[in-house]
Amino acid sequence: MKYLNEVWGSRELLFNLVSREVRGKYKRTVFGQLWSFANPLALMLVYTLVFSFLIKVKPLPGDPSGLNIFALWLLCALLPWTFFASVVSAGSGSLVDNSNLIQKVSFSRVVLPLATVGSALYNWGFEMAVLLIAISIVGGFVLPWIPLVIVAMLLLAAFAAGVGLLLSISNVYFRDTQYLLSIVLQFWMYLTPIIYPITLVENASKNVGPLAGTPVTIIGIYDLNPMTHFVSLFRQLIYDNRWPNPVEWLICLIWALAALGIGMLVFRRNERNLAEAL
Repeated sequence: MKYLNEVWGSRELLFNLVSREVRGKYKRTVFGQLWSFANPLALMLVYTLVFSFLIKVKPLPGDPSGLNIFALWLLCALLPWTFFASVVSAGSGSLVDNSNLIQKVSFSRVVLPLATVGSALYNWGFEMAVLLIAISIVGGFVLPWIPLVIVAMLLLAAFAAGVGLLLSISNVYFRDTQYLLSIVLQFWMYLTPIIYPITLVENASKNVGPLAGTPVTIIGIYDLNPMTHFVSLFRQLIYDNRWPNPVEWLICLIWALAALGIGMLVFRRNERNLAEAL
């Protein structure tokens, strides 16, 4: 509790760091905040061309929304993934990149990785607003689900913050972390049903059956990936326009609390030695 009070006492510094990052990121650009949508939009166009037109991946229409637009189906998962990857990548380098500040000024160091969450969350909120408008224009009835979408966003932000805190400490002691992370994120993305429907994995799991004579199946292993459940949550809310499976809510809540709790605990135990380690 004492540590949480220290973090709360640094809220003004955290706000200033987030504001500085948000204002400085697109400073002196013509399109400003619109650039935050450029990368996921470019990825959407590439993946739509490759997987929808060339490989002919056909996800099921939204149930009960009836939406059948691959690009929007893709964005419902791609935007959450882009946010997560951005927070984890920036968070892992937040301490090393601010080593001079840490060595010269006394403050709660946890605000540095948390600031990356705040700035990324601001950009993600803008992107999600554009997506929700697009879904509404093509006939999706997403308005009643917006409060639950916000809750899902906060759960993913908590999960990403926890992972970012862990990796920020890891990167202080093992500088290979930031380079290994870029490779891990590439594998992680393709092991998450973002550009293909989960039904492909389910069908493959049924065809293969139990692995090596054990009760373990491909889909069972696949479900260990927390981002699989977060992606499912967002698609059910935004694309399907329906109440997600309660199990998905529970799994996402557990992952978010566990990651944030462990991340804060590890960070607290190593915070005092950061100046010397850097």
